[in-house]
Amino acid sequence: MEVRAKKALGQHFLTDQSIAKNIVGALTGHQALEVGPGMGVLTQYLLPRPELALKVIEIDGESVVYLKKHYPKLGENLIEGDFLKMDLDGIFEGEYSVIGNFPYNISSQIFFKILEHRDRVPEVVCMIQKEVAERIAEKPGTKTYGILSVFLQAWYDIEYLFTVGSGAFNPPPKVQSAVIRLTRNSRTALGCDEKLFRTVELRSVIGLVPILQVLLLMLHLTTMMLLSTSGDLLHLSSMNFVR
Repeated sequence: MEVRAKKALGQHFLTDQSIAKNIVGALTGHQALEVGPGMGVLTQYLLPRPELALKVIEIDGESVVYLKKHYPKLGENLIEGDFLKMDLDGIFEGEYSVIGNFPYNISSQIFFKILEHRDRVPEVVCMIQKEVAERIAEKPGTKTYGILSVFLQAWYDIEYLFTVGSGAFNPPPKVQSAVIRLTRNSRTALGCDEKLFRTVELRSVIGLVPILQVLLLMLHLTTMMLLSTSGDLLHLSSMNFVR
């Protein structure tokens, strides 16, 4: 039995075992939540790790049936549901990593969900569309640096690990993929009103933020991060440009 890839869920199943091993090898945490395990290409290498407490969440009912049959060891740690709608506070006690082959069509929403729980998620290892991975990992001032880059780099250090060709999947996607690792940085506060920051995060997901407001916040946070990196102190009053 194999699971039928569903276009509506953005499913492209990784079939290259060496790549799966490399993705799992990049994970360093002791508790991990796998998002969208599909047919378990990563799960099969996560489960044998004795130091790792693993839970997986899958929205596709057909995949859930497959996982229950082929990975019975998961037991109650196999959660059927929508990661984007789930209350993540009760998943683990303490910190946990997130790992997965994120569907291209919701990868940004997944990242924003993770940002909501950034103090509980010190590490993310994921495969996403190569273009998005490059944008997220870019440094300020480059042409592909964008709003998602700003939001994620405010709280995480980003590593671009490696590129994955379309031939590693079934069905093959029309674009290349890439694996990145996010590691929580030491930042505990922003140099702006954090309520404002969260408002722009939320509205950017659903496309309600006027571009000028986004650009102003990007400028502010980018300046804050650059000065923070250089060891300078930044004291800026909150900007009330989001109504």
